Formats: sequence, structure tokens, C-alpha cells
Amino acid sequence: MEYTYLGRTGLKVSRLVLGTMNFGPVTTEEDSHQIMSSALDRGINFFDTANVYGWDKKGTTESIIGNWFAASGRREDVVLATKVYGSMGEGPNSEGLSAKHIRRQVEASLKRLQTDYIDLYQFHHVQRDTPWDEIWQAMEVLVQQGKVLYVGSSNFAGWHIAQASEAAAARHFLGLVSEQSIYNLMNRHLELEVLPAAKHYGLGVIPWSPLAGGLLGGVLQKGKSAVRGVDDYRQGLLTKNRDKIKAFEAFSKELGQHPANVGLAWLLAQDGVTGPIIGPRTVEQLEGSLAALKVKFKKAELARLDEIFPGPGGTAPEAYAW
Repeated sequence: MEYTYLGRTGLKVSRLVLGTMNFGPVTTEEDSHQIMSSALDRGINFFDTANVYGWDKKGTTESIIGNWFAASGRREDVVLATKVYGSMGEGPNSEGLSAKHIRRQVEASLKRLQTDYIDLYQFHHVQRDTPWDEIWQAMEVLVQQGKVLYVGSSNFAGWHIAQASEAAAARHFLGLVSEQSIYNLMNRHLELEVLPAAKHYGLGVIPWSPLAGGLLGGVLQKGKSAVRGVDDYRQGLLTKNRDKIKAFEAFSKELGQHPANVGLAWLLAQDGVTGPIIGPRTVEQLEGSLAALKVKFKKAELARLDEIFPGPGGTAPEAYAW
């Protein structure tokens, strides 16, 4: 396993991040425990979750992880990341980033996770109506109490990262150390402003949906049944990008690699990326993802991927102006 520092911190994390969103809704608790044990055995020490995961039964995923911590005794081996923002109840203060909601949700997450601290507490989305002084004061208290070690963001625009970071600096607080956002060969909007902002402020970037919901995982070569199994949203993306995906799969074959490994490896090759989130439903899928770490591209091969899936043309404003 390869390790890197999380942003500008001294915290070392694996270059593949174990995503747990399937734990509960798709993967049984028993299988989830096996996946977590296998991931850690193979060197993946960075686990990502959220308080809302479980969806119809929010909090379920955190509870599954907490039960595994209790049974395995391996909490200290894991860099644990969870999130706050989404609605967790019916009341008017049951969502967002108010100090009240943050305080209530961190306590609830700690209880479900059966731990006394969270390594990386992430804002699942920006809340424009809550002042950063309020948000950072709430986080400062949690850090002082030892309940949170680092703070990250998710789904932030570049200017949100700047706004949050400047507000934290004014309070002499470490502030954001990571940004988790959608990023893959098919969706490269991050390159315009989020990646530059993250680099400037020392945030590690953690891509979610690294394979575009499976569309970069060999969907065409799997056959008609796999194509039919794609939901309406991804079906539209598949129809729009079929020629590109077909070329991508053909190029992956030329490289002698599975398309999923190529998609993950491309992210690992991007400057500023800490590690993509993989969301295995089985141990076999987990093991398959590890092959991406061995894929190393030549400059011409990266250029070919840029030809198939052109990015925005660089960073803003040069990408669209002189």
C-alpha cells in the first residue's frame, strides 16, 4: 500500500480510501465487517462514512462500523472520517452547520461509532446561511475536547474553500485540511477552481464517484445486462458519452488493464489528489481495486486519456478566457 500525508497535515493515510456507503443498504453487516478487516489487512487505513448513510435508516452505516470497532479492537489502526450537515430528524435544527446541530450530531456519531474521537470531521455540504465564525467556534470546542482531530469539507466550491480557510486563519485555527468532491475522467470540473484552491490552502483532495457510478468500470464490455442495469441518470450519461466510454475501454485493453484500474490510477496520478474513495460491495471488489496502485502511466498514455475525456482546458480563468 502507498501512503501520503492528508493535505498539509502530518497525518498519513492510504492512497485508496474505503467508502462505506453500501454498508447496510446493500452490504450486510457481516460482509461489511469482512470488507473492513480485509481493507485494513491490505493497508487501507482511511475509512470514510457519514451520519446520513443508511438512508432510510440513517446512522446505520456508522453503527455497523462501530460494531466492527468493538468486535475487532482495531479503532486505533484506522483514520476515521465521517460527515455532518444532512437532515437527521424532523425539527428545524436537525440539519445544516449550526453550532447546535454540529454539537448534537458529533455526539450521536461518536455513540454509533463506539469511539471517543473522530479523526476527520467533514462538512458534507456548504451552508451559506451560517456564519463561519459560528461554525469554526463549534469546531474549535470539539478539537479542544479531543472529540475531533481534523476538519474537512465536501462538495465545496473553490471560493467556499477560500472563504472557510481565511475565516479559520483569522481565528488562528488550522481550518480545512481536505475537500471531498466528485472527480473522475468524465467529470473534471474540479480542475477549474477547486483543485487550485485546495492546493493553495493545503487541502488534500478526496474524489468520490471515481468511476462515474460504474460507467468507467467496463460497463460496455460487461454486456447488455450491465447496460440495462444502469439507472436512468447514468443511462443518460452513458448514451451521451458512449463513444468516449467505448474508446476508453479499448484503450484500457491496449494497456492490458481493467477499465476500473485505469480510472482509479488516473486519479492517483493527478497532482493534489490524496486518494479516491472506493465503495466495494464485496471483498472481491475490494481486492480488485488494489490493482490500480500498480498502474503507472507514461506521458503519452495520460495524453491519450485527455484526448478521450478532455478536461475543462486548465484552471480558471485561462480555461475560458485569455
